[in-house]
Amino acid sequence: MFHHPCAELTKLQAEAMGIKHIMWETAGEKEKELEDLTAAIRSIKDDIDAVVSGAVASRYQKDRIDAVCKELDLRSLALLWGKDQLKLLRDEIDAGLEIVMTAVATEGLDAKWLGRKIDGDALRELAALQKKFGINPSGEGGEYESFVINAPFFKKKIELGEMEKIWDEDTSSGYIICRNAKLISK
Repeated sequence: MFHHPCAELTKLQAEAMGIKHIMWETAGEKEKELEDLTAAIRSIKDDIDAVVSGAVASRYQKDRIDAVCKELDLRSLALLWGKDQLKLLRDEIDAGLEIVMTAVATEGLDAKWLGRKIDGDALRELAALQKKFGINPSGEGGEYESFVINAPFFKKKIELGEMEKIWDEDTSSGYIICRNAKLISK
């Protein structure tokens, strides 16, 4: 249900945007993780009006976030929901978002994708992989995880620093660990 590679770096994203950051531990156990999500949102409920998620096509995620919001009497906003995924990625690139892949776990995405920026070339390759293997080009099926290192609304950019690639040959999947990540001037 939850994104975890480089999750500790979300504090830098929050700082870059000038917003409050909270982090909540979860074991990630299916369905129990919703109790953790509910507790986290409940802890800030008086300070918010809505919950914004990045759900694009995962009914599993959207339905669960919607249910938690309904229970807590909050609005659930999934502004990316149902959008054409290749167009969405193109729009994000064109809008100036700098996005890197932090994990990969599907046929066609190998260790070379780890830490790679999603740019026009990557977008063309993802479109080809969608045709060849049927992957979800925005990673919504768990094919990959990503992390925004810069956006027009960031006051500073995130420099990931030293990246260690962890690769599992048996599962053909991997993720990155970033050391010394920091905010830098744009």
